[in-house]
Amino acid sequence: MSTDDSRASASPRATAPMATAPTAAAPTTVASGSSSPAAKPGSTLDRRIVAARVIVTCPGRNFVTLRIETQAGVVGLGDATLNGRELAVAAYLTEHVIPVLIGRDAGQIEDIWQFLYRGAYWRRGPVTMTAIAAVDVALWDILGKMAGLPLYQLLGGRSREGALVYCHANGRDISEASDQVGRYIEQGYKAVRAQAGVPGLRKTYGVSASGKAYEPAESELPLETVWSTPKYLRSAPELFERVRADHGWDLELLHDVHHRLTPIEAARLAKDVEPFRLFWLEDATPAENQKSFELIRKHSVTPLAVGEVFNSIWDCKHLIESQLIDYIRTTIVHGGGITHIRRLADFAAIHQVRTGFHGATDLSPVCMGAALHFDTWVPNFGIQEYMHHSQETLDVFPHDYVFRDGRLHCGESPGHGVSIDETLAAKFPYSPKQLPIARLEDGGMWDW
Repeated sequence: MSTDDSRASASPRATAPMATAPTAAAPTTVASGSSSPAAKPGSTLDRRIVAARVIVTCPGRNFVTLRIETQAGVVGLGDATLNGRELAVAAYLTEHVIPVLIGRDAGQIEDIWQFLYRGAYWRRGPVTMTAIAAVDVALWDILGKMAGLPLYQLLGGRSREGALVYCHANGRDISEASDQVGRYIEQGYKAVRAQAGVPGLRKTYGVSASGKAYEPAESELPLETVWSTPKYLRSAPELFERVRADHGWDLELLHDVHHRLTPIEAARLAKDVEPFRLFWLEDATPAENQKSFELIRKHSVTPLAVGEVFNSIWDCKHLIESQLIDYIRTTIVHGGGITHIRRLADFAAIHQVRTGFHGATDLSPVCMGAALHFDTWVPNFGIQEYMHHSQETLDVFPHDYVFRDGRLHCGESPGHGVSIDETLAAKFPYSPKQLPIARLEDGGMWDW
């Protein structure tokens, strides 16, 4: 049987993605007395991909995980979660990616990345790049396990002891938000993102109505919210005036505008919060038109961060090479994996732009584990977002990273240090959830 025939016959066919109990994938073996060479640890035969499948589970929220297994029985995991579009990625992987992986050498990470990116013809986009990222991270995980090394060592070794992280403080009003900032300081955080309810608006991005952790994807169909830019622009500077008065100047403060402002409105806010020395102002305006950030830069020295919705280096090329931003937020899971994000980070470093990866709860601990190894290595690291996963999620995804003294520390396990309890994952079936949308007070659509 030819290599192509073998690959095609081993390709799994799609079934409806769901949380499933573990199934044994028998590795291909070479019969005793065969003329074929026996697999040696780390050899091409050893690295041959013999099985791959998608696991969808919802321990509090939906996650998509790609599991790849080699002939030697080494398993790698990659996060494939795209918030509100999880099944689109699951189907892309099952129908279009997994069939072409079977039989390939898991050690040829670069070639497989190029095959999936350049060979697809329909390049980039969140679904394609998330699927590629899942494969890429799983292969890096396998490489680390076969080498017996943690992922950061494969990238070039440690650049720092732990990654500075920021958490999310929110409140229904400014006072409640400032109180929560204080609670995070007591827990050892050195950087906090602060969001507060806007007077006159029933629901505000980043603010939980229940007092619990904020989770935007809360309904099967998109929740329609109402937005008012004038009301927000009046209240946002008051939030940071209060937080600085309550907690002083040693704390790093961050804020997420979440694409709600026009460029000139964003420039006004950036200038208004200058006295409070924010670590960054995030997603101040939609960045499809990268030149729009030039207007913000002309009016303010508040540091700018953007990029959690970016999928490739082309989404931020002008922003970075023109130094219109200070932090790039593109995340490993939505940006094509470690292989592509490493190129983006190197490009950013040339222009003195630092990393600040997206790290909300819509990314599984698999992505967080990989990101922390990247953060530990990358020379132009800035900060890492860190929202707390639910206990159910942490139980499904055992991991070796830990929080200590305001920083997350990756572990020393081979690979990225995150696994999955498939038996437990099967107890949490997929639950349809979508992100909200925003309308202005007159009913017109706006950016959420």
